[in-house]
Amino acid sequence: MLTAETSDSNRLKMMDVVRTNNVEDLYLNSWASSRSYRFYPRDRALLRERFSNNIFTFASRRAGSILTTYVDSRFATETAIDGQSDLFCFAAPAQGDMTLIVRGEPTTGTAARGLAYRLSSDMTMITSDKSVRTNVFVQAAKVEEALENMLDKRLSKPIEFRPSLDWSWGLTASLKVQLDFIQREFERSDGVANNAVALASVTDLLMTLILRGVSHNYTDQLELERESAVPLYVRRAEEFMRVHCADPIRVSDIAAAAGCSVRTLGSTFQRFRGRTPLAALHACRLDQLHAELSRSTADTPIGAVARRYGFTNASRLKAAFQRRFGEAPSDIVRRSSR
Repeated sequence: MLTAETSDSNRLKMMDVVRTNNVEDLYLNSWASSRSYRFYPRDRALLRERFSNNIFTFASRRAGSILTTYVDSRFATETAIDGQSDLFCFAAPAQGDMTLIVRGEPTTGTAARGLAYRLSSDMTMITSDKSVRTNVFVQAAKVEEALENMLDKRLSKPIEFRPSLDWSWGLTASLKVQLDFIQREFERSDGVANNAVALASVTDLLMTLILRGVSHNYTDQLELERESAVPLYVRRAEEFMRVHCADPIRVSDIAAAAGCSVRTLGSTFQRFRGRTPLAALHACRLDQLHAELSRSTADTPIGAVARRYGFTNASRLKAAFQRRFGEAPSDIVRRSSR
C-alpha cells in the first residue's frame, strides 16, 4: 500500500514522502501539483508481482512559488498528467534517463542533459529502470511576471521553453547549480525554505537563470535587450568566428580581428557570454556543421564534412552534438534526407 511517512534519512526528513512496494499503487499517485500525476509501470507483467522491498519513492516540499520533488523508481514508468498545470518543471535525472513526449515529439534527459516543460495533458514522461531524478517546479505566473519586468511590457502569448537543457556550459550550467542548491536547501530544516527573506532572493536569482539560461520563445527579444550592453569587440569576435570557423584560427587571431588583447577578450567573453572564446569557437563550429548537415542528403559523408570544421574524432563529435542539440549527426542527416 502507499503510505505517507517521514523518511529515516536526513535527506528527505523535511519532505512529504510516499513509498510503495506494490506496483498497482502507482496508478494512485497524485501529489506535486494542482493536477494529478499518474504513474504506470511500463512492464504490465509487474502487476502480477509482489515485492517485499520498496520499489517507488516520491518526496515533495513546497515553499513560496517553488516546489521540489525527489523520485526514485526501481522499474520503468510512464507518467501522464491530468489537465493543464500552473507549473513549469526543470528536471534533473541523476540516474537512468527520462524521455519527455509532447505532441509526438520525444526529448530525452540524462545526467548531462535536463528537461524543461510545463505540465499538461498533452505530454507523457517515460523513465528507465532504476531511475532517480529531482525536479524543481516554479509557478508559471511568477516566471511570466519576471519576464514582463525584464522586457518592460506585457507578454503577447505564454512562454514556451525548449525542452532540452545542456548542463555543461553557460547560464544553463549556472541554472543546474542553482537547482541543486534549492533541492538541498529544501531538504534542510533550517534552509532557505524556512526563511522568507532568503527564499525571495533565491527565487529572484532562479527566475533570472531560467529566463536567461533556457531557450524559449522570447529569447530573441531578451537577446536584443542584452546585446545593447555587449562591447563592440565581442560582437566583432563572434562575427569573425562565424566567417572563419572552418579555418585554422587561434584566439590571438580572434582578438586581433576584434581589436583588443587576448586577455581582454577572454575576460569579457566570460562576463558577457559565460564562456571562453575557445568554447564560443567550438560552439560556432558545431552550429555551422549542424546547419550544413541539415541541408545534406543520405549519402553525405559525415566524417568528411566534420573534418572541415576540425572534428576528427567521431565519438567525441557525437557526444558534443548530443550535448548541444540532443541528437547525433547521423540523426540530422537521416531527417534531412527524408
